[in-house]
Amino acid sequence: MGSIPCGGTPSTLPSLLFQNVRIFDGHDEIPNGFVLVQDGVIAHVSTQPLLPPETSTLVIDKPGHTLMPGFIDGHVHVYEAAALRQSLAFGVTTVCDMHNEPHVMAKMRVAAKDSDAADLRAACHGATIEGGWPAGFLLAQDPSPEFRAALAKWPNLKTQADVDAFVKSRKADADFVKLFHEDGRCLGVDLPKPSMEIQRMVIETAHKNGLPCFAHAFNLPSAIEILNAGADGTAHTIVDCPPTAELIDAYKKNNAHCNPTLVGIASMTNQGLEDQEVYANDPRAQRFLPGPAKALMCKCVALTSETCRVEYAYQSVKMMKDAGVDVIMGTDTSGRVGGMAYGVTAHHEIGMFVKHCGFRPIEALRSATSIPARRFRLKDRGRIQRGLRADLVLVEGNPMNDIGDTLNLRGVWKQGKLCSSYHSTSTSSGPDWGMKKTLTRALTPESSSLVICEE
Repeated sequence: MGSIPCGGTPSTLPSLLFQNVRIFDGHDEIPNGFVLVQDGVIAHVSTQPLLPPETSTLVIDKPGHTLMPGFIDGHVHVYEAAALRQSLAFGVTTVCDMHNEPHVMAKMRVAAKDSDAADLRAACHGATIEGGWPAGFLLAQDPSPEFRAALAKWPNLKTQADVDAFVKSRKADADFVKLFHEDGRCLGVDLPKPSMEIQRMVIETAHKNGLPCFAHAFNLPSAIEILNAGADGTAHTIVDCPPTAELIDAYKKNNAHCNPTLVGIASMTNQGLEDQEVYANDPRAQRFLPGPAKALMCKCVALTSETCRVEYAYQSVKMMKDAGVDVIMGTDTSGRVGGMAYGVTAHHEIGMFVKHCGFRPIEALRSATSIPARRFRLKDRGRIQRGLRADLVLVEGNPMNDIGDTLNLRGVWKQGKLCSSYHSTSTSSGPDWGMKKTLTRALTPESSSLVICEE
């Protein structure tokens, strides 16, 4: 039996027909549906059976399974192509890097073109000032002369001319602007924080150039300040005190979103180890989780001051959700600090939305698909809808009933091409769907399409 075609570009891929699957389309549930993919794009979505358009169509018939849009991780830091490959294997088809060296991002954009790598959007350099966050934190991780030399080239924003030059650079190499509004009080250190004058300059100039602005802020006063200045969203939630109505008002003032990074905050406050170990040791994660990444997941950063609590973060996210503020999934994974790992932590993060913040599973799934697609202006993904990219994830079970089912991964497709992590390693009969079932080639009088089904 021949293997399922997996080579070539989207324009040369065979068509895919998913049938008899539950569909989460990015917003709603279709209890039993059919999705046709052609040339890497979703061609049809239906509640009625669809006929394979050609004899080479791969028909995937999977009752008891759910087809979802690929996840979008709204906060990562990527340094190696392996991070993009690991993300995709876990069903994260797009990642958004929230501060990095431009030359690193240039290399990662090339790596992201691989069909086995997650797609990438990036901020490149954030809007930094001398001595401000995150210079000291990153130096502690990498004190090398090379990084010190790179640090010397970071933006040091003082004037409108500085801001103009910074935004011009981001217009050329980035998809959005990252702000840092951090005074260090949550971290037990004293850091210089950009003035509100500078922050407003950056936001106004970025907006004039069509770039959204997403802001780092861990404490309540800083979050309110930067939101009132016009930030389009935050890259974390607060951790220093219980949330207030003023915070919610600040989010709603300019329709900003929150990317809370709860897993990262739990690691920072040294309160997340139990859950981190659960995900690190989950048998479903072992296939794609390298040993060093697993070990790193089982550590906490333990960076915040003693008064900070992850419970404040949970409370803030619940308040935002109840008030109609958009909450998006982001992990702050970097591969260098404890608590997180590329890909798997996306599943952990949305699990925390359900476990700690009052989300229904379908709401948590929206936070990882259609909502970040809209917030990052990714109009071609995040939904299972005609004309959009076929970035798709197939899982066994129903994650709209049990959010933990998102880790029952059976297949991941980027632009209609199956991630090679799901190719069979022991036979030539096609992809390994992670199921102890027989895969059969069904030849019917009507079609010689390859049908993947359960016997």
